[in-house]
Amino acid sequence: MRTLKILSLAALLAGCTGIPEGITPVKPFEVNRYVGKWYEIARLDHRFERGLSHITAEYSSNPDGTIRVINSGYSAAAGERKQAEGKAKFVRGDDEGYLKVSFFGPFYGSYIIFGLDQKDYEYAFISGNDRDYLWLLARTPTVSDKVKSDFIDQARALGFETGQLIFVDQTSPLQ
Repeated sequence: MRTLKILSLAALLAGCTGIPEGITPVKPFEVNRYVGKWYEIARLDHRFERGLSHITAEYSSNPDGTIRVINSGYSAAAGERKQAEGKAKFVRGDDEGYLKVSFFGPFYGSYIIFGLDQKDYEYAFISGNDRDYLWLLARTPTVSDKVKSDFIDQARALGFETGQLIFVDQTSPLQ
């Protein structure tokens, strides 16, 4: 029975780092071009980001090959910026936009870059392990209407609920 529990837990944890059917991580991918600050432009709603505006993600390389992740956002209700620190690891190789990210010890979730401005690394389309997780990130607090429409069109074609997207306030002054 103990072995069954361990195998079930392992399967559950592995399921959180999978790739949804039909989604392909970008390749080639260059982590040294990806590290730095990104602004969250759009997302599907989740409890861990609910009520936050001015959301950013900052990535930096660690000496051991992992990536340090600092996500933060402003909570108007609390009147403060909230922050979470985690780490990311490449799943299959550092030339592919397929990582797993952890903010809670040994528990990882997929971070799949399925769209990327390969020329300038100015925007990225991100998925999680299923179609409940979706983000549009950019190097600037705003993006062109074309980038937004390309994101929505591509996400819709892949089966995401684009009608549920939240466009993050990145421009108004903090209260």
